[in-house]
Amino acid sequence: GKKSLRQKIVDELKHYYNGFHLLWIDTKVAARMLWRLLHGQVLTRRERRRLLRTCADLFRLVPFLVFVIVPFMEFLLPVFLKMFPEMLPSTFETESKKEEKQKKRLNAKLELAKFLQETIAEMAKRNKADTG
Repeated sequence: GKKSLRQKIVDELKHYYNGFHLLWIDTKVAARMLWRLLHGQVLTRRERRRLLRTCADLFRLVPFLVFVIVPFMEFLLPVFLKMFPEMLPSTFETESKKEEKQKKRLNAKLELAKFLQETIAEMAKRNKADTG
């Protein structure tokens, strides 16, 4: 059924607590990777992507903190999130948003694959006509 207002507030607070906690963990790991990078070690592709994502999350945190610090501005947060959906750091995303992004990426990849298949088929027809 429906959740009470108190339960919704508690769930939202847990969501933000977990988001900040995950961001803190990511920041510590990124700091270690940055230290290794500054001392001449090479990062793997996965580590580099994680470092870039964490840096982007820290830059996204600045406008997000304005909403948290300024009184009553958190009521405008949903409006700004509709206008700028990528404003929140990645650790604050819900599962439904992650699934939605994944579906969009998959659809884009499928469209690209279909285009490439059509292109290759057209090139094969041309080559066959040229050689035949």
